[in-house]
Amino acid sequence: MADDRERAPDAPERPVPSEASATPLVPGRYAGPSHAAPYALSRLAPPFDLVDLAREIERADTTLANVAEGKLALIAKQMEALRAEAREILERGKRDAMLHRVACSFEKRIGGVVHLYRRDDGSLWFSLMAPHEWTTARAQTFVGSYRLEPDMSFTLVDGVEVDAIEVSDASPPSADA
Repeated sequence: MADDRERAPDAPERPVPSEASATPLVPGRYAGPSHAAPYALSRLAPPFDLVDLAREIERADTTLANVAEGKLALIAKQMEALRAEAREILERGKRDAMLHRVACSFEKRIGGVVHLYRRDDGSLWFSLMAPHEWTTARAQTFVGSYRLEPDMSFTLVDGVEVDAIEVSDASPPSADA
C-alpha cells in the first residue's frame, strides 16, 4: 500500500519483480506480455538478424525509388502535355491576330461566318460571300471560312487552316511607322 501512495495517479504500472521470477528486470528490456512484444521473445520465433534488417532497408529503398521515379515520370509527361497545349494556344493566338488584320470592308460580327480569299498578288481579304455564291469568275482563291467567336478568336468552318500565311497587307504595323 505504501508503494501506491508514492506512485503518481497517471503513471503507468511497472511490473514488480518477484522473488519467484526467474529473470530479473533489466532497464531497456521489454517486460510486458510476449504477444505484444516489439520483437520476438520466443525461441521458436524466426531469428532477427542484422542482415535481414539490411535487406529490408534495401528493399524499402528500392521500392521508394521506384515510386518516386514513377511519380516524376508522370509529372514529366504532364509538363510535356502542358507545353504542347501552351504552344498550340500561342499559335492560335498568332493566327487569330493575323486574321483580325486581314483586309475587310465590313464589320465582323460575333457568331458570323466570314470567308477568306487570296488575290493573285498574294494578299488576303475577307468577304461575306461564300465561294459558291459568286456569279462571276474572280481572280481569287478561296482559303477558308471562319466563324468569329465571343472571345474574338476564329474557328475554321470550311477550307484549309491558315497557320503561318505571310500576309502582305495584313501584317501588324511596325514600330517605326
